[in-house]
Amino acid sequence: MKKITRSRSFLYAAILCFASLGMTSCDDDTVEPEVEAAVRGAYDQKGVFILNEGNYGTPNGSISFLSDSAGHTAIYNIFSKANASRPLGDVVTDLDLVGDRAYITVNNSNKVEVVNAYTFKAEAVLENLKQPRYFTALNEDKAYVSEWIRYGEPGQVSVIDLKTMKVSKTIPVGPQPEELLVVGDKLYVAVSGADVIAVINTATDTRLADIQVTDGPFELEADRHNNLWVLSAGVKYTEANTAAALSMIETANGTVSRTLPFSDPEAFADNLTLSGSKDRLYFTYNGNTYAQSITATALPTTALINRSFYSLGVHPETGQIYGGDSNNFSGDGTVQVYTPEGSEVSSIKAGIGPNGFVFR
Repeated sequence: MKKITRSRSFLYAAILCFASLGMTSCDDDTVEPEVEAAVRGAYDQKGVFILNEGNYGTPNGSISFLSDSAGHTAIYNIFSKANASRPLGDVVTDLDLVGDRAYITVNNSNKVEVVNAYTFKAEAVLENLKQPRYFTALNEDKAYVSEWIRYGEPGQVSVIDLKTMKVSKTIPVGPQPEELLVVGDKLYVAVSGADVIAVINTATDTRLADIQVTDGPFELEADRHNNLWVLSAGVKYTEANTAAALSMIETANGTVSRTLPFSDPEAFADNLTLSGSKDRLYFTYNGNTYAQSITATALPTTALINRSFYSLGVHPETGQIYGGDSNNFSGDGTVQVYTPEGSEVSSIKAGIGPNGFVFR
């Protein structure tokens, strides 16, 4: 990127001023050419961060960056490269960009790594968390982390003071809390082990209510009307399995106004995501990938892509669909990129277990 320095801008303004002396005088209303901002680091550009969870029990989780620039250059292990080859950790589950920082949740390492969002150099570590799952920020001063603590026991949400990088409060929410999302002045937490969405007041950090949904809620998205979409996994691996379901909660009144159950109680639904315009939902189910409008009153019957993925993302500007393939964790994974209509356009190497995408 070409950078126009302040001194160069001053020179341009002076030339304009002297060129106009015959007609008018220079005054304080002279408009200077726009100065381009300095590039703040290698990742100060449009692209997508690919989260690679790594092998469970091994600290080989990583982050890749795929640039939107010509050639779609991919850079691998960007955390380790920026931090003297230090490993990121064991099972990367989440990455959130908040201001000039990126927050990387590393579940089995019980921490959130805090890095500069443009260089990925480490700035802090939120340690001593208890099986953290997902992170979301209210603003640049305050955030929340869902924590399992221990499987089968009540989990919690930790309130994080981002100025001090300390836990300021913990809020009990029930077993296996998963994704969490701020909508308006409330925090919504998918409590998968209790089949509810916990509602927390972000001003007081107190639990207001539980909204009952179908079995195993774990993924959340908020559409353009601030309605909350919940993907529930259902009960699996039992003699009485229940089907996955997609539900919509009207956040204005806290009511479930739509529940769309999937047909096969044995099949898995996963990877709920939204278009950039927040009016189209995407998910994987029973070996295929589907898309549907937020106004739909029934689940789609025709697949957009005739295959499933380990992870799914949709570019907010181009509408291209990114699907992560874990390759059974036998080595590096891959990411397939598709047009909005579902035609494959490229395939890119990823790290081990690509499980999420964050678009800059």
